Amino acid sequence: MSAEVLRLRGVGVRFDSAMLLRDVNWTAHADESWVIIGPNGAGKTTLLQVAATLLAPTQGTVEILGEALPEADIADLRTRIGMASAAIAEHVPSTEKVIDLVLTASYGILGRAAEEYDSFDLTRAVELLDALGCAHLIRRRFGSLSEGERKRVQIARSLMSDPELLLLDEPAAGLDLGGREDLLARIASLLRDPRSPMMVLVTHHVEEVPAGFTHAMLMRKGRVLAAGPLREVFTERLLSRCFGVPLQVERRASRWSARAVQLP
Repeated sequence: MSAEVLRLRGVGVRFDSAMLLRDVNWTAHADESWVIIGPNGAGKTTLLQVAATLLAPTQGTVEILGEALPEADIADLRTRIGMASAAIAEHVPSTEKVIDLVLTASYGILGRAAEEYDSFDLTRAVELLDALGCAHLIRRRFGSLSEGERKRVQIARSLMSDPELLLLDEPAAGLDLGGREDLLARIASLLRDPRSPMMVLVTHHVEEVPAGFTHAMLMRKGRVLAAGPLREVFTERLLSRCFGVPLQVERRASRWSARAVQLP
């Protein structure tokens, strides 16, 4: 079995009087790729923030990339983790050029200032943008991009530091059908690349799971409902229980779909 990337034991997160996570146990390995799925308020994004070292758990123990928290050097550990989320996008200056947005990931900052970049950094940034279908956008301002373009640029940025762990928080949210399918195909292509980092993707919808993901976690009300190989977790019984409605689940050509059962 490959090396552990994430190891959480008894993790809980409290905010004021609310428990956002309860008794989460999760082990993920380098040769796996995970989908975290569940309804609104399930705790998915909170769990991803713990994995990104952006949120300290109230209870339990966390090890990320072999480093135990909170003893680890968090600043150093964050350079080994890539993340793309709407929360990060909200802080990007609208006037920031796309090429600069990707380059500044090398320093872990948003907004290019006086820092210097060498030709290797520039070449890598362009190659990542090209892999995500965004090379033609390098001189565009972030604020002028469509939602789909923003999503792809964010993923390129998250890969700039050559991370060992990549966290994608609802990457297909807000996209139209064409934009969603283009993005999911590009994520699937990254999954097939042996040089790519271990991935964790959060979504509300099974239709937004790219082909190639190996494992899934279902969450409801801050708890893990089920976790394991994707085929064993994406069942009608478990997904219906997760979302609180009877569902019909289908898998075609490595993609999934779900819809409510039509009662007579």
